[in-house]
Amino acid sequence: MSIFTYKQRNNINLVIIIALGCLIAYSLHGIFGSILGTLVLYTILRPAYMYMAEERGLNKSFSAILLLAVSVVVLVLPFYALSAMVIEKIAELQNDPIYFKNLLFKLKHLIPVGDDVQKLVEDGLKKAGSWATELFPSLISGAFNIVLGLLLMYFLLYFMLVERERFEAALIKYAPFRMQNAQRFAEEMRNTTYANVLGQGFIAIVQGSLLSLCFYVLGYSDPLFWGVITTFISFVPVLGPPVVFVPAALIQMVNGNNFAAWGMLIFGFVVIINIDNVLRFVIAKKVGNIHPIITVIGVVIGIPLFGILGLVFGPLLLSYFILLIKIYETSAMASERLERIKTISEQGEL
Repeated sequence: MSIFTYKQRNNINLVIIIALGCLIAYSLHGIFGSILGTLVLYTILRPAYMYMAEERGLNKSFSAILLLAVSVVVLVLPFYALSAMVIEKIAELQNDPIYFKNLLFKLKHLIPVGDDVQKLVEDGLKKAGSWATELFPSLISGAFNIVLGLLLMYFLLYFMLVERERFEAALIKYAPFRMQNAQRFAEEMRNTTYANVLGQGFIAIVQGSLLSLCFYVLGYSDPLFWGVITTFISFVPVLGPPVVFVPAALIQMVNGNNFAAWGMLIFGFVVIINIDNVLRFVIAKKVGNIHPIITVIGVVIGIPLFGILGLVFGPLLLSYFILLIKIYETSAMASERLERIKTISEQGEL
């Protein structure tokens, strides 16, 4: 006969489950980015998979593999190609100290600065270059980790799509919410993902493209490179495109190209910045909006964890966290209301 009661055995099992869960979570912390990327891609690809496999009646495996292949071509390959281009350009600028010295010398005539400030700017540029290089994944130095992460992500994503109904039923079954709250969480999680990834991504691409076009028309050097940089920076609402086009305009002003400088400043502040507000308003009506404070704090959290992908994953993670708090508050208020009704009912019977 067991020395433990039924309740004690359950409590012991719960402690073991929590301990093993913490151990597994700690073991998986290195691939957390891949798991989060899987959830993001699943949310994005889910409607297309349902249309192909469930509405059109196509083979499930074929539909899943086709969507995975499209996501690799549209998302993964361009991202790493652009990362390689950015790393190469940053290394090229770092290996050309004369360029920065000439630039600072010319800048002195426009904005008088002391030698200490000049030294501070030089050190800051070097550190910024090293920091930016570390942000982008290198296919050479981290090839094994990159391939492993992508294989894991697409392995999980394939089975999540092919077994979509079982996967979502399991999520609802084991979710610590009531059915209506679980459905609400799923819907708001989808809208949050769309707003963060598709909405903000679209805004960033438009702003980067506009800046690149303006660079090309006004005769600035490397319009494609700076357009890519602007696309990444545009994920941060406090910084955004002015971090790129204002210094670029000042450099043109130093070189005596006043038309190109003022043209860039006017176009940047009138068009590039305001297109953000217009597109954000349209997207907010479709899928919701993410407050700039959440985006900024999320970026601060995400970049140390995920590198350049933290621009997307950081705000997403923080948005999910806030969403869970809202669901918890709703459940707590509902439970409190039921307890109050139960108490009033019992008092009435007495």
